[in-house]
Amino acid sequence: MGQKLRVLVISHAHPSFSLGGAEVASHNLHRSLNAMENVESVYLAAASPPLQRHASSALMSARLPQEEVLFHADAYDHFHLANEDVEAIERDLLRFVRDVRPDVVHFHHVLGFGLEALYAVRSALPDAAVLLTLHEFVPICHNHGQMVKRPTGQLCEQASPTACNSCFPDIPASRFLRREALVRTMLLDMVDAFVSPSAFLAKRYAEWGIDRQRIRVIENGIMGKEPAPARDVARSDGRRNRFAFFGQMTPFKGVDVLIDAVGRVPDEAWGDDAYLMIFGANLERQPVDFQERMKSLIERAGRRVRFYGSYQNAELPKLMRSVDWVVFPSIWWENSPVVIQEALLHRRPIICSDIGGMAEKVRDGADGLHFRAGNGQHLADRMVEVLNDDTVWDRLRSTMRAPFSAEDCAREHLAVYRSLLSEKNSAAQRDRRVEMRVS
Repeated sequence: MGQKLRVLVISHAHPSFSLGGAEVASHNLHRSLNAMENVESVYLAAASPPLQRHASSALMSARLPQEEVLFHADAYDHFHLANEDVEAIERDLLRFVRDVRPDVVHFHHVLGFGLEALYAVRSALPDAAVLLTLHEFVPICHNHGQMVKRPTGQLCEQASPTACNSCFPDIPASRFLRREALVRTMLLDMVDAFVSPSAFLAKRYAEWGIDRQRIRVIENGIMGKEPAPARDVARSDGRRNRFAFFGQMTPFKGVDVLIDAVGRVPDEAWGDDAYLMIFGANLERQPVDFQERMKSLIERAGRRVRFYGSYQNAELPKLMRSVDWVVFPSIWWENSPVVIQEALLHRRPIICSDIGGMAEKVRDGADGLHFRAGNGQHLADRMVEVLNDDTVWDRLRSTMRAPFSAEDCAREHLAVYRSLLSEKNSAAQRDRRVEMRVS
């Protein structure tokens, strides 16, 4: 038995409180690492209001497993990716990190923690391997890391200080220039290697200035579950006519495009018993103009759309029993959506936008069907196609690939960890030999 490799996985939120893709991916990696021989993982997640600090310390437990800890961070500057509570970093975060003594520190975001935390960890643990997983474009794009232009919703192909100023006229281009220089320099100087769950995202960051040789493409892993059985259509007319949307009801997720498409499908194709199931929430938190657009589209779609509210990840197998098609209509590039992995696991063909990580993960004509991003009419045409041809569903099911497992994901990460530590150890030995010759 060799010495255990100690890994600290750092996430911008815990999936118990925020069920986003990055949170799920980081937690799955932590759990899978802990299941491996001679590996010990600790999970540290940022927390913010409405969760309150337990006491003066930023460290919290919140009835989580012993190896999972929260770090309260409510002084985060989104523009500069900065944590203004430097005292909490120096007093609480560094004490925690030194107690854990990790060989590897794997950030799954600097959100909440800030670049200051990255700098502090790097300084406190010079011999550790420090990695950062890139989940979207937050270091590049101030618009929630989506690379979608404001207010038009047009896709942004390449960020620049001038282009960013067009999206945010109140912020001078000179500030965006300073932000870009600061963030890029910090990441390049503090991080040993970057992980990207998609080749698309890796290419974008390489174009932004990160050496492509420092980026490893490793798909996010999904925890193993039994696939949900296919819906029994023998008692109906045999049509595969149940469409489902899973996710937050935000403008970026394209739920308005989907409902618009449903309203465009002719009556003779839709029939009497087809419907779209929306498993999502938080529409009331979206911009007023988006809420008004959604209200109008919902009224036009009428009984074709049914709303089931939010859901927990553990509920997905049960929900999938009543689903034939998963529709993923995001209008931004996406990276490695958990919903797509879940659909692959449960063998539900996917109808998705033809851009970014979606087009990479869903092979058109093999795992599902593509439509032009943001185009409700083209999506409607795709829905008509599958409603009118009862062979498409079975054909796609026969060619769908399996999703990447959390166990395989952990094994690939472990290989990267060990390679980085070996490189760092060799470099340290070379430095010592040089120092001995000089002395």
